[in-house]
Amino acid sequence: MHKTKQNFKIQLFVTTLSIILFVLKFVAYYLTHSLSVLSDALESIVNVLAGCIGLYSLYVASKPKDKDHPYGHGKAEFISAAFEGSLIITAGLIIIVEAVASFFSPNALHALDNGLWILLVTALINLMAGLIAKKMGQKNNSLALMSSGKHLIIDSVTTFGVIIGISIVLLTQFNGLDSLIAILMGCWIIYNGYKIIRASLAGIMDEADMALLGNVIAEINDNRNKNWIDLHNLRVIKYGPLLHIDCHLTMPWYLNVHEAHKIMDQFTDLIKSKFGDSVEFFIHIDGCMPFSCDICTLESCEHRKTPFKKKLDWTMENVLANIKHQLYY
Repeated sequence: MHKTKQNFKIQLFVTTLSIILFVLKFVAYYLTHSLSVLSDALESIVNVLAGCIGLYSLYVASKPKDKDHPYGHGKAEFISAAFEGSLIITAGLIIIVEAVASFFSPNALHALDNGLWILLVTALINLMAGLIAKKMGQKNNSLALMSSGKHLIIDSVTTFGVIIGISIVLLTQFNGLDSLIAILMGCWIIYNGYKIIRASLAGIMDEADMALLGNVIAEINDNRNKNWIDLHNLRVIKYGPLLHIDCHLTMPWYLNVHEAHKIMDQFTDLIKSKFGDSVEFFIHIDGCMPFSCDICTLESCEHRKTPFKKKLDWTMENVLANIKHQLYY
């Protein structure tokens, strides 16, 4: 709950900042009449809308579980990110259309130097705020916050591009370059909008996050308990800031319920210490089988049927499969 509140406060700051920068960029456009500056300002409109949508999605995602949503409301963030990506692509297309038309009928440009300083200030502010939002989104597993951070970073990059272009226009007096810069910025915006939509659809469809799975597996391998004889059928699903982990954990068959539960707690505590408390588990405990002795490192076991032969490292390939591991001869 602490993370969701923190995410909401950061998103509120991002949205407020987007509104202020949006006004500044339109002031710069009013001064310069530059189409590339207008393209940058139009992208800021998208950032304002995206920020408001992200703010609402974080509000929904922060709601507790209920009867109708037993896994919480975290997926609202994925829907929000998909809509934000669509808005970004739309803005990119509008910019390209306007830039192509303006290339053949260029606008008169003036006061470019004044507009340049305003854009430089907005670019630096956007970059710093975007890096902070993206870092906190990664830390708190919030796609909405990461998307907002990426928006601000993208916005700062496009603004820096516009600044470079305007500087060249000032030096060369070639106004057609203004339209060419806007076209390039439009293509860049569309590409980044596509990446955001792709990430949101992956979350909606519960697509496996291979990087996250790799980190979970590495953490378990590095801190392996001898009573964790085998691990398989591992799945990690994101629900906004919440991670849901399913797996089958093989333990010595002779443990009683209390003992097995204590060992399972050690397993869950390890993962929470690495990935935070916003992790929910569904762990099925399996008792070991005679063929498990070959890979069991529990030296003190009095019920061993065969001697230990080889430690089996848990990898992406073998822990995702729904099969108990054994050595084959």
